[in-house]
Amino acid sequence: MAGEAVYFPIGIDRNGLPVEIYTEKKLNIRMRDTPREKFLEMCRESLDELEGEMVQIMKSLGISGDINNRYRTDTPEYRALTQATFIELWNKGRIYQATRPNNYDWVSGTTIADAEITYQNIATKLVYMKFAIDDTYIIIASTRPEMLCACQAIIVNPEDTRYKKYIGRRAKVPIFDRHVEVKSHSSARMEFGSGAVMVCSYGDQNDVMLFREMGLAEIISIGIDGRMTKAAGAYAGLRPKQARDAIIQDMKDSDIIERIEDITHRTPISERSKTPIEIIPMDEYYMKQKDSVERLRSMSGNIRFHPPMHHQILLNWLDSINIDWPISRRRYYGTEVPIWYCKRCSHPHVPPAGRYYQPWRQRCPIESCVKCENREFVGESRTFDTWMDSSVSPLFISGYYTSDDEFFKKRYPAAIRPQSKDIVRTWLYYTLLRCEALTGEIPWSDAWIMGYGVDERGLKMSKSRGNAIDPLPVIQKYGADAFRLWSASEVNHGYDFRCNEQKIQSTKKFLSKLWNVSRLLSEFPVVSSDNLEETDRWIIQEADGLIKRCMKGYGEYNFFVPAIAIREFTWNVFAAHYIEMVKRRARGDGFTIQQRDAARHTLHYVLRVILRLLAPIIPFITEYIWGAIYLGNSIHRERHPEPLNHTYSTASTEDIILFNSYVWNEKKAQRLSLKDEIDADIPISLQGMDLDLRAMHNIIS
Repeated sequence: MAGEAVYFPIGIDRNGLPVEIYTEKKLNIRMRDTPREKFLEMCRESLDELEGEMVQIMKSLGISGDINNRYRTDTPEYRALTQATFIELWNKGRIYQATRPNNYDWVSGTTIADAEITYQNIATKLVYMKFAIDDTYIIIASTRPEMLCACQAIIVNPEDTRYKKYIGRRAKVPIFDRHVEVKSHSSARMEFGSGAVMVCSYGDQNDVMLFREMGLAEIISIGIDGRMTKAAGAYAGLRPKQARDAIIQDMKDSDIIERIEDITHRTPISERSKTPIEIIPMDEYYMKQKDSVERLRSMSGNIRFHPPMHHQILLNWLDSINIDWPISRRRYYGTEVPIWYCKRCSHPHVPPAGRYYQPWRQRCPIESCVKCENREFVGESRTFDTWMDSSVSPLFISGYYTSDDEFFKKRYPAAIRPQSKDIVRTWLYYTLLRCEALTGEIPWSDAWIMGYGVDERGLKMSKSRGNAIDPLPVIQKYGADAFRLWSASEVNHGYDFRCNEQKIQSTKKFLSKLWNVSRLLSEFPVVSSDNLEETDRWIIQEADGLIKRCMKGYGEYNFFVPAIAIREFTWNVFAAHYIEMVKRRARGDGFTIQQRDAARHTLHYVLRVILRLLAPIIPFITEYIWGAIYLGNSIHRERHPEPLNHTYSTASTEDIILFNSYVWNEKKAQRLSLKDEIDADIPISLQGMDLDLRAMHNIIS
């Protein structure tokens, strides 16, 4: 409607951990107890059902994208692109393999990136433990006494006068009877606990940093099964919480505990499994990102964020990046890492780009090892982080790596990325990172960021919480236009919004008003007139202002602006005042043909403006009314209206509303009907509308 050629592909994201968790719960199975090919087939079937529901909702809502030719991130074509981009970055030296402490979700059995972690304040115990130093002791406060077996140092703040005498001395670790050195370090917070901190491998990211900085030897205390390792001695095989309870009891029995406090602790939680993560050294593949941060920060300034405030989410995330992105995952349903290893020397081999590879089940396409010439290979079994797939969606829809260069040039960079604010640090960031690394350009010029739908208590709606509203029954009950109008008029740009059926139902009142106005105007033939009356010029002036406000809102992807402005104008200005003022003139009751046609022309002009401005928000009713009254093309093939900027009326809307309200109130006070005669003086500012106002109110003076 803005006169542009629009390419609007629809994509379905069908990779990643949520798919596997959903399938496991639905079929009551465990991924690792199921043959891989069978599990993949189960995931595909589950996804087909979910996709069917999504597509039904999209079609019911009237989404105008190319739904029938939608793409899926788990097709061979899409996965081949993900692998091809990995191969390109591998060849550019942007990918490497390393064993490093990683966030580990033991429930899902895989490494996860920092961006897949949320934080919750969880009730826990802060345990004050006695670490013996010769004939005295130092108190260490920790929420994780089960990590005692991995303790390799104690740190105190250099400014903390309480502990200066202990720096450089060795303290005995309770229960495990090992000795570690007391060191000085500024990261020890004097105000937390006792002010003395044990450094373990690995309780949190601060431990990871300290181990690297101090060159400490790690002790792996928790395994990939989420249980304590043999390093925990008598507590081996227990879950961390079980080991914590047992160690606390044993320390109580040995008079090692000074006291225990109940506190809430900010705990890192896996976004997917909703369980606390552990930090475990894992061999993974990484994409370099630390060296891109400043470049991406600068480039992000060229992206127009809608609203601008959500650009800060990205900037905050960029500030937090201090490690490269671990991109490999130990799961099944995802795009496979396309690598084979020489069976003799373990050298990794990456195949040529272009095909979709499944190394865990396919023969290596490379004949012999480039290092030792061995001809036997072992395929990689890991998959990619799902954001490796999602982050190349602008490239896929634009035809990256295809032979149609003109197609790609026209469509990349894309115009807009619409998404929610909770995945700015993942989908938006990783897309920016990957596409810049591959093309040197930003992937889109605009980013439209919406808030959360929240329930009556202000909690984010989600299926896992059980507080989400299934949109399909609501759409079927109230209609897609009511649902869409509620969404546009309820949600201010980028802010969270409350969802309830009553508000959705209330929007139907406006749809009824629009319908009744249109039905009334359909009584009058569509005519053309250049001889407008003052009243006509006034409403056209108001319509011009409406067009300007709405087009500014649409230009900023802020649909709240046109939704509110059009409803206010249609209900409280056009219907309540203009139509009532010219109704008799439009019928030719006491007016000339020229005056009658001026009213009819203006009525239809304004209705056409309203319908075209509303069409992107409520496409069904506007299409029906347009077709019933004006025939011709679909309203969605029409152009947005533009201001006429004619010679405007000198009358003010405020004066008109005040006068009409005054007369209506006077009739009510005198117990007259609206059709009864009344004696009233028309203000000088409204003299040009004298005939219409007299006819409207039946004024006799």
